[in-house]
Amino acid sequence: MDDYFEKILQAEVYEVAKKTPLEKAHNLSNTLNNEVFLKREDLQDVFSFKIRGAYNKMSKLTNSQLAQGVITSSAGNHAQGVALSALKLNCQATILMPITTPLVKVNAVKNLKAKVILYGDNYDETYREAIRISQERNLCFIHPFDDPEVIAGQGTIAIELEQQLNEKPYAIYIAVGGGGLISGISLYVKKIWPEVKIIGVEPEDADAMTKSLEEEKIVELSSVGQFADGVAVKKIGKNTFDIGRKYIDKMIRVNTDEICAAIKDVFEDTRSILEPAGALSIAGMKKDIFNSNHSNRKMVAIACGANMNFERLRFVAERAELGECKEVMLAVEIPERAGSLIDFCKLLDSRNLTEFSYRMSNSKNAQIFVGVQVYGLNDKKNLLNVFRNSEYSFIDISDDELSKNHLRHMVGGRLPRDFKEMEYRNFIELLYRFEFPERPGALINFLNNMKSNWSISVFHYRNYGADVGKIVIGVLIDKNEILEWNNFVKILGYKFWDETQNDTYRLFLGASD
Repeated sequence: MDDYFEKILQAEVYEVAKKTPLEKAHNLSNTLNNEVFLKREDLQDVFSFKIRGAYNKMSKLTNSQLAQGVITSSAGNHAQGVALSALKLNCQATILMPITTPLVKVNAVKNLKAKVILYGDNYDETYREAIRISQERNLCFIHPFDDPEVIAGQGTIAIELEQQLNEKPYAIYIAVGGGGLISGISLYVKKIWPEVKIIGVEPEDADAMTKSLEEEKIVELSSVGQFADGVAVKKIGKNTFDIGRKYIDKMIRVNTDEICAAIKDVFEDTRSILEPAGALSIAGMKKDIFNSNHSNRKMVAIACGANMNFERLRFVAERAELGECKEVMLAVEIPERAGSLIDFCKLLDSRNLTEFSYRMSNSKNAQIFVGVQVYGLNDKKNLLNVFRNSEYSFIDISDDELSKNHLRHMVGGRLPRDFKEMEYRNFIELLYRFEFPERPGALINFLNNMKSNWSISVFHYRNYGADVGKIVIGVLIDKNEILEWNNFVKILGYKFWDETQNDTYRLFLGASD
């Protein structure tokens, strides 16, 4: 391992890489009661640490190797590192990327004049094809993680940490895909600070290093999740396994919601947006601090990448609240009667609704999908206890992927076919959209001002963090009270739109013929 240490000291990276800052995360430090520092590898020109290892490897190729060209396989960040290095070294680069690679990464590689081939559904399929082409065309393959020179290039981050920290930290948290980053950093850190904890972080659905260390052999996963595409690797390398087995003190698994919460945490501290793999270390650090009750310790997390598709932000924002225990999602059954929603809301105390989806059926009870604002794990437990002691049947679906990804958007349907033969035979359904100021009590104020005999038949609301809340509501009112309804919506003072004649509503939600 001493050879690696010398390789790190001799690594050539600063022709293309920059020394990135080590910044204190003040909000995270206060929240976690520890001194938290972020190593900002997301500020590299290619928005990732990968440029270090790629350039260090390629700078050591012979002139004939460079003239022949290089090839690599990558989910994106290593691809950009190789492409930029090839541009710097006047070399042709061929990059194979999985078909699932975010477009922002594909375009970034093309903009660096590299040839891009999209192949395979995951990194491992792409890797095998790249190896085949490299042998067929006699191209030098630049491995994304399992190469001593690549590992040494990533290790230069640790040299900078030594220079930037006035004292050694308690732990350094590092994202793990194939293991190149954690290998390079741990090799150097354990030489200068053997007591410092090296803690790797992986997604629950892409935990090849964790399983390999647990079973003391390299384990190949049958499949990997693609949310954190930068670490979606089925099988770690032999070199990285050997180094990890010697120097990694602990591995932590995190879920998608925890990753999204970490992206939000970094944004609130830096106003920068990390990609999911880039925020892994922060998610793992938070989880470790919570589970181990660490306090007043110096922690470092490597913010290793920021190649985020803009289209993903909506999903990230939606799931971040769940990841940091600021929202709980419930499936609740309430009586199908006027005023039941107000009674339900009283259980929430001062907590706000964040989402509410409901469509009247012909049963005695209504099934609703509801999101509720909570203030941490303890408050979530308190709320669930309130519901357990109430008359309502409910299911906590905060961790149910089917509900969070699909069922929440499928709550609905039409009014029952026998609607006009029921107790509402003289009623008509009106559908309105409202905007109201997003402040505590606005929704309750709306409900309290409705007449008690006006039954809610459709309700959907979602808090999107804006200044105004938007709801769509269907009400069943006596045909003789339409004038009263019109006066109600005007006096209420909220902006509104009558959607009763909306063709889409009539097609999907209107009463059955």
